[in-house]
Amino acid sequence: MAEKKEDAAAKKTPAKKATTKKAAPKAAAKKEATPKKETAKKTTTKPAAKKAAPKKETAKKVEPVAEVKVEETPKAEAKAPVKKAAPKKKGEIKPLADFDWDRVGKYEDSYSTSEKEEMAKVYDETLKSIAPQEVLEGTVVAKTNRDVVINVGYKSEAVITISEFRYNPDLKAGDKVEVFVVTQEDKNGQLILSHSKARALKAWDKVNEVLETQEIVKGYVKCRTKGGLIVDVFGIEAFLPGSQIDVKPIRDYDVYVDKTMEFKVVKINKEFKNIVVSHKALIEAELEQQKAQIISKLEIGQVLEGTVKNITSYGVFIDLGGVDGLVHITDLSWGRINHPEEFLELDQKLNVVILDFDDDKKRIALGVKQLQDHPWDKLDDKLAIGDKVKGKVVVVADYGAFIEIIPGVEGLVHVSEITWSNHLKPAQEFFKVGEEIEAQILTLDREERKMSLGVKQLTPDPWEDVETKYAIDSKHKGQVTNISDFGVFVALETGVDGLIHISDLSWSKKVNHPSEITKVGDKIEVVILEIDRENRRLSLGHKQLEENPWDVFESVFTDGSVHEGTVSEITAKGLVIATLQYGVEGIINKKNAEKEDGSTLKLEDKVNFKVLEFNKNAKKIVLSHTQTFKEVEEDAKAPRKAKAKSGGGNSAAVKKVNDNVEKSTLGDLDALSSLKADLEKGEKK
Repeated sequence: MAEKKEDAAAKKTPAKKATTKKAAPKAAAKKEATPKKETAKKTTTKPAAKKAAPKKETAKKVEPVAEVKVEETPKAEAKAPVKKAAPKKKGEIKPLADFDWDRVGKYEDSYSTSEKEEMAKVYDETLKSIAPQEVLEGTVVAKTNRDVVINVGYKSEAVITISEFRYNPDLKAGDKVEVFVVTQEDKNGQLILSHSKARALKAWDKVNEVLETQEIVKGYVKCRTKGGLIVDVFGIEAFLPGSQIDVKPIRDYDVYVDKTMEFKVVKINKEFKNIVVSHKALIEAELEQQKAQIISKLEIGQVLEGTVKNITSYGVFIDLGGVDGLVHITDLSWGRINHPEEFLELDQKLNVVILDFDDDKKRIALGVKQLQDHPWDKLDDKLAIGDKVKGKVVVVADYGAFIEIIPGVEGLVHVSEITWSNHLKPAQEFFKVGEEIEAQILTLDREERKMSLGVKQLTPDPWEDVETKYAIDSKHKGQVTNISDFGVFVALETGVDGLIHISDLSWSKKVNHPSEITKVGDKIEVVILEIDRENRRLSLGHKQLEENPWDVFESVFTDGSVHEGTVSEITAKGLVIATLQYGVEGIINKKNAEKEDGSTLKLEDKVNFKVLEFNKNAKKIVLSHTQTFKEVEEDAKAPRKAKAKSGGGNSAAVKKVNDNVEKSTLGDLDALSSLKADLEKGEKK
């Protein structure tokens, strides 16, 4: 029974854990341990003298001891005294049966208020009070390859990944670092701190300060990005442009990743929180001193050895040992170069000559071809104007092509010297780069080192016997090469072109634009009208292939004759164009375009027209439709006109009187009649 009660007491003890103190119960437990042993000894030495009262007193004395041990210690420790107090000796186990189990867990606190406050104060001093979102100073307790253990005086230590300390590879135990309290306790009861966030909070103030003081800072190169590198400076990501890594162009950025380097803060954008750093700025000051020393020793014409530092489309930058110079693409070779990469490679060493330099701008102009003899000096002395040469086309432009006779010696074939034709075309239609051609030397200036070439001179000039081949009034067939507002250009053969003026396209039809008759590429028959050999021009005709029909039209369309025609066009000015027989067109103005019913002529109206004017030279016929029906009315009025003429000079006066009589009232008839009689007598006399 005692063992069962003992087990029951051990099970109940953990539930009473929160109601007891830590320090006081342990002290009480030590004090009560001795009486318990003494009681056990007394019971063993005098087994015959067993009294009930001593048992009860012993139980009362042991009761607080059992209560303290059970409440304060863990479950395993609470059972331990039971195991020790549970030997097979009856004297040690029986007192537990007399416990007052109703009082177990109801420990009566024997500490005063001042003692409690003093113990609480001692306990609080062992722990540090922290709050979330707070920046504290911590101490590095330990460091591994993956983590750093930080102590901030809290009840537990925090573990921070070592990646947050990449900028400081010399970190060791005992170092003081700033940390940011993320949370006091996560779901696992662990304190969470961040060193990078603590650095970021104070980083902007530090960065602005460094920008003003130009202090050199250390940063960790995290990764590569477009155009440069990302650097961790004070816990903030900064941009290191590729041009600011070194004074020399860097072709492989990856070699700087995962390295700690020194930088200068050169730019801050507070709005977008961007920081630009430079490593190049640290060494530029030293280089400026070196440049000043090197430039002070330079002389024009001096030959130096340099290394190809950078290649661009316009030239090559050469490192002369701390100072850079530029070799322009035109100074690389006497021959023509499309790109410097065809001539040089990066890191190649070569000799260069100083052409010019500027102390103020620190610019040095270098040359490579100047170290070699000029190719014009190697040109054959026997070459003269009129000689034929062969060469390679190196450049083709709209105005001509450059032919390389020997490397460094070129001649220009102007577009006017490609073909005998007067209609010039771009040189691209005749030449291609790399093509081998033959040409004739037209001009040669060895002092100016210039040469002009011609290709058309290799073929006979078609204008030498143009009068024989294209005599005046001879008929030929050619191809239309171009059409303009004033005529048509026709090529009879290569180099021989002529113009058909718009007025020479048709005898009868009025041509507004040559495109109404022909188009580019058509074959057309022409007649040679005129030859201008000096200006290499031919005047051609197309209508002259037929007889002039206006000689016949003159006898057909006489003045006053009436012909049937169709309205073919009405112009913006109101003129009406009518087509008569033989395809001849005539002009009708607005006044003569009125019909008998009062309307105006319309398109496709087929009516009679009267010829008012015929002009053979101007090829012009003026018509009228109105006169065809008004002519009858005029014929009816003709007798009246004749009678009026026979009445003498006073007929007008008589007519006036008659008009007045018609307009007068009845009261004026007497006066008017006497006046009329007097006038009539005057006419008879």
